[in-house]
Amino acid sequence: MSEIKQIYWSQLNFLEWQLIVATTENGLCFIGSNQGTITELEKWMRKRYAEFKLIQADIKLASVLESLTDYLAGKQRDFKIKVDIVGTDFQKDVWESLKAIPYGETRNYSMIADSIERPKAVRAVGTAIGANPLLIIVPCHRVLGKNKRLTGYRGGLAMKERLIALESAK
Repeated sequence: MSEIKQIYWSQLNFLEWQLIVATTENGLCFIGSNQGTITELEKWMRKRYAEFKLIQADIKLASVLESLTDYLAGKQRDFKIKVDIVGTDFQKDVWESLKAIPYGETRNYSMIADSIERPKAVRAVGTAIGANPLLIIVPCHRVLGKNKRLTGYRGGLAMKERLIALESAK
């Protein structure tokens, strides 16, 4: 019998931003798309856990929400938040590479593949980036197509464009 995974969640509301944010006892595990609903979190959880229970926990997530608000207000560039990321070793390598992209800078998929010493794995890198559960914290919005154009983003291209514009205003 598998243990029921407890997932604590809250919703960030700041200006035009509305994000569902979730954590386990081990750290932050999910940030949803802008204007996303709890259903987005539920779908994500079903793919990762056989059984889970969602518990609204605004106080438990208060410091995370404060950090995200400071980022969206242009007051914070880096995050020191404990995370609990579920993924393959390859995905985790890609996500670590994304975290190394400096605030306000962008890379392309080939550059990410090169950074993890898998230069022929560009498509797989794109798939791993699309599976990133921690939008903003693991800054996949900083990855553009080779032609420097916006490409797919789990949160939608409008959200990606807003995040890049926010960081460009530094």
